[in-house]
Amino acid sequence: MIKQKHKSLYIFLLLVLLTQACMQVKSDATVSPTAQNTSLPIQTKARSTATTQAISTATPVTIPTATETSAPKITISAVRGNLFIRRGPDTAYNQVGVLYKGTTANVIARDVLAKWVQINIPHSAEKGWVSVLTEYSKVEGDLDTLPQFTPTDWPLPAYLRNCTHHQMFIEPGKIFLDSSYTLENEVWLYPGHYTVYDISMPDEPAFLEVDMREGATVEINEDGAGEYRKCPQ
Repeated sequence: MIKQKHKSLYIFLLLVLLTQACMQVKSDATVSPTAQNTSLPIQTKARSTATTQAISTATPVTIPTATETSAPKITISAVRGNLFIRRGPDTAYNQVGVLYKGTTANVIARDVLAKWVQINIPHSAEKGWVSVLTEYSKVEGDLDTLPQFTPTDWPLPAYLRNCTHHQMFIEPGKIFLDSSYTLENEVWLYPGHYTVYDISMPDEPAFLEVDMREGATVEINEDGAGEYRKCPQ
């Protein structure tokens, strides 16, 4: 009877031990995924820290600003009257425009003697040249910083020829032009507007207005008395 009781006690204890063992295994299986999940933020944080350090230690890129590379601005203004704009740096070139009084233009180049400057013609895509040796122009800026320009397209001569038997006087320029009886009846004039006076007539009347352009030859065929002559060939 005692043996039977001991045997029953052993079986009960064995069942308790087996039950506790099963509960321990189940508890371990439940905790294990939680432990794995808590390790993920630690790994992510380590990668994020390494990336931040790499960016902060990189060499910065320097981008030059527009003021560091742009040239100084130089301008010319017509201050006391209008200025002729010519196609080259000399009065021997044709007029291509007018810089009107009170108008300012950007200067982009100069001739080697710094007597003329090349400009962007206002309200146009064209360029032209303006003299700085006049009281009608005012320059703002240092011309020595501009690129120098040497023309290769030279101006074409323009001639005024007197075919009459009277002597003529040309203004502006105070130029005397002999009659066709002599070899001094032709003169080279720069492009521009001229007035012809017949000094062989009383009171030396101004009887002809002439516009000269590069490459042109203009003949005076009629004198102040209305007498027509043709130049000899």
